[in-house]
Amino acid sequence: MASLSEWIEGARPRTLPNAVAPVVAGVGAAIALDAFSWWRSVLALLVSLSLIVGVNYANDYSDGIRGTDENRVGPLRLVGSGVAAPKAVLTAALVALGLAGVLGLVLVAVSGHWWLLAMGALCILGAWFYTGGKKPYGYYGFGEIAVFVFFGLAGVLGTVYVQAGRVSWAALACAVAVGCFSTAVLTANNLRDIPTDIESGKRTLATRLGDRGTRNLYLVLVTAPYVLSVVLAVTGPGLAALAVLTIGLLLPAIGAVHGGKTGRELIPALRDTGLAMLLWAVVTAIALNL
Repeated sequence: MASLSEWIEGARPRTLPNAVAPVVAGVGAAIALDAFSWWRSVLALLVSLSLIVGVNYANDYSDGIRGTDENRVGPLRLVGSGVAAPKAVLTAALVALGLAGVLGLVLVAVSGHWWLLAMGALCILGAWFYTGGKKPYGYYGFGEIAVFVFFGLAGVLGTVYVQAGRVSWAALACAVAVGCFSTAVLTANNLRDIPTDIESGKRTLATRLGDRGTRNLYLVLVTAPYVLSVVLAVTGPGLAALAVLTIGLLLPAIGAVHGGKTGRELIPALRDTGLAMLLWAVVTAIALNL
């Protein structure tokens, strides 16, 4: 039976910035529209956190029963390592995704925008079929697109919309930027796993692009948010340019990816990219309202 610390590690806490950053950026954009609601923001954050924990456990379960994680280089996987029964991990995934669904339903009900139920359903289905089902789309190179849409566009714009009933150009810029950051985290993860994914037949975008192509994609993805910071500063509050300073957190990750690091040497790059994304969201959210 897995210990509490192993269950926490299995939830992949290093990925939590991917859930928090879109809500922070969305809250900043909502405040700029004079539409901030603290309790709706909290609900949006809980939905996002539940969703990412659910997708992480679902990924652990699906990859584990397929044998994809047997020779894994990265952090602990509950099913793949054998420390937890597949059924227990599946239950944890369903509970987390169910909680995201219930909280999302409450958020939609209080906002009155019922069409958002369709978006919520797509998020939950996307979380499960990333590695679940007979033909998981994550095994065919579409994981990056899903992360960009769900933890970028949907996460940021959804947070704004349930509060303001509309979105702004600044919100869209934040959504694209956070989506690029979040996709960069997955790209670094898949870059690390190229050898084992090829061996197990998992055809991620990284295995299709190859080592060099994946490294170039990562560099493009982490550059885009800073270009958008400059655009925001030129077209709106000049202080948005301060978010460019968060690139300092990214320098070690950029060095590792550009310098050809492999395997476990790339693990810190995931953490640093996530932290840079979170700090970028915080700085940008503040700048939009000063």
